[in-house]
Amino acid sequence: MTAREQQMYSLLQTALPECTVLAQVAFSALVTAQGRATRNRFDRKVADFVLCSQQLNVIAVIELDDRSHAGRERKDQERDAMLKLAGYVTLRYENFPTQQTLRADIEKLLMQKAGALPA
Repeated sequence: MTAREQQMYSLLQTALPECTVLAQVAFSALVTAQGRATRNRFDRKVADFVLCSQQLNVIAVIELDDRSHAGRERKDQERDAMLKLAGYVTLRYENFPTQQTLRADIEKLLMQKAGALPA
């Protein structure tokens, strides 16, 4: 992990101690598909972080975007759409969020999943 990713990893662990934070997770561990052509679309992609419940159910995929993402918005949207199709929500951050922002984003997401809030 880069120094920036290590910093985000620590932030996630501190802000959400009740969750398990996985880093550098291959899409192939998250997404399944029949046929080589479909698998080839994601087999070399990696999620920055996967946030899981204590039962290891995926809560969200978290991406830390930096300057290297400038001009790649379409590719990022395609990645997010692929994950959404597989049933995952992607949260993207360009800068380090505060602990409070992280908690609020995850709590909102969990409430949406529980049906308490509209998506």
